[in-house]
Amino acid sequence: MRVSVIGAGSWGSAVAWLLDSKGYDVLMWAREPEIAEAITKEHHNSEYLIDVYFSDRVSATSIIKEALVDVDAIVMVTPSVGVRATAESMKDMVGVGTAGEEIPIIILSKGVECGTSYLMTDILEEVLGNPRRLAALSGPNHAEEVSRGLPGATTVASADPQTAEFFAELFGTDLFRVYTNDDLIGVELCGAGKNVVAIACGVADGLEMGDNTKAALMTRGLAEMARLGEAMGANPMTYMGLAGMGDLIVTCTSKHSRNRALGEEIAHGGSLEAFEERTHMVAEGALACRSINELAHQKGIDMPLTEAVYSMLYEDADLAQVMAILMARPQRSE
Repeated sequence: MRVSVIGAGSWGSAVAWLLDSKGYDVLMWAREPEIAEAITKEHHNSEYLIDVYFSDRVSATSIIKEALVDVDAIVMVTPSVGVRATAESMKDMVGVGTAGEEIPIIILSKGVECGTSYLMTDILEEVLGNPRRLAALSGPNHAEEVSRGLPGATTVASADPQTAEFFAELFGTDLFRVYTNDDLIGVELCGAGKNVVAIACGVADGLEMGDNTKAALMTRGLAEMARLGEAMGANPMTYMGLAGMGDLIVTCTSKHSRNRALGEEIAHGGSLEAFEERTHMVAEGALACRSINELAHQKGIDMPLTEAVYSMLYEDADLAQVMAILMARPQRSE
């Protein structure tokens, strides 16, 4: 088995390590030539998860077409904002009408595209075609822990059961349990929405609001995530599973969560731009907040927590005033 991993950030490196541990040949694509060179020659990523080492089965290139030659599966792990452009650059190799049009593709990026409100698999279908080969993976899976071989679980969703089973087999190990799900919409929306709630929880942490506040934010955040999911045709039970509640818990509470850390920095007077410049990472929740807020308005869905995070990130809203507005909402039945 030869697997292409498109993206060499923390999650891409963790996935490469996981596949390497199963004995697969892994060819990574890194945007930065120096990262690709370090992976191939020094067997580790020089920028992300630098203490994680690969075997000789893992190599990398900064030329994306080279990463797609003679592969049996493709794993996409680029930031959500770059998924469309990355897919366009893959089109000549794995799009409909090419020799690679049947290669299974799974996306681990989490988000909703601004402007189109497309999920990540929607983008891939539009650019690359053949939707039955597409899948999405989402769950409580911090790269830092997956790459250490710590026990965990995740969900693979696809409209095609055979595709879901293929990727469950590809990723599954004795310590990494993979469940399948046919609710592609719900799994993808969960992955995007929980990052927004995590920013809110980070703000609460930064303001030392306590555990009660965080629990309330997580619970009501999950409720508004589910409202949007229902409007989009998702299965409500998906929100009780690994892609929903599971990922929400870990993203809102973990020291590894960059979205929670962003919220904490906002609470301390920082900015989104400064955070991303300092960490060299994309805070997916900030992107998802814009697109989900836009989608909620289109669908007429009440998402007060998402609106609050949007106002803090993009409208320079006063944190105390935002909290006062949330707490002053009319009492109603849960």
